[in-house]
Amino acid sequence: MSKEFEIVREFAVDAEPQQVWDAFTTGTAGWLWPMEYEEGEGGGAPFGGSVTVWDPPHRLVDRVEDPALLPPVQSLNQLERVIEPREGGGSWVRYVHSGIFVEDWDSQYDGAAKHTDFYLHTLRQYLEHFTGRPATHSSAEGPAASGAPGSLDAVGRALGLADGAQPGGRVRVELPGAAPFDAVVDYRNAYFLGLRGEDALYRFFGRGAWGAPVEVVVHGFGADADPKETGRVWQEWINGVFA
Repeated sequence: MSKEFEIVREFAVDAEPQQVWDAFTTGTAGWLWPMEYEEGEGGGAPFGGSVTVWDPPHRLVDRVEDPALLPPVQSLNQLERVIEPREGGGSWVRYVHSGIFVEDWDSQYDGAAKHTDFYLHTLRQYLEHFTGRPATHSSAEGPAASGAPGSLDAVGRALGLADGAQPGGRVRVELPGAAPFDAVVDYRNAYFLGLRGEDALYRFFGRGAWGAPVEVVVHGFGADADPKETGRVWQEWINGVFA
């Protein structure tokens, strides 16, 4: 049965409103995935949507109303971002994801809410450590076996993390055919793992709870970042973890 949903998050960030606006509109490869917007109300938005509010750098709303452009479980999707300056510097952000799920409401809402928390955490990491730097986006999806319970723990161990390692811990990651790198754990729970290196954010999505395999996403900020090669290296790695 179709039912509306709304996910609301508010947070402070030490970035100016224009920097936050840029992250939402032109810098999405640095924390989410590459997306493009056409400026102005009525302009094009990702996934075949349209911009309904364009008020830089304060408010952005885009909406997808055509069910044919959405996943089968959804018939409407809207994103709203409100950005306000904070006294003394920085910004206050209100993020609202709303729409209609047409089936499996509880599971879809749970997945969307948990993904929102991780995405917005990654946004704050980007704004704090990499804002304004050109970004590349790479991804690799694990085999079907990586959708089993406990897969994210296996990913953590393969990265060299102890099972109890918490945000703030450090790890040295060694990948076949790539230079080792040092990283700090910036996010970890039963569903997601985040590492922050000197020139990249590494995101690990343990989507077994929602019937999907593990995904690795790398947001690269180095001058010599090669997204194609990065994707190849991580694809080989994640395949090996679950071979």
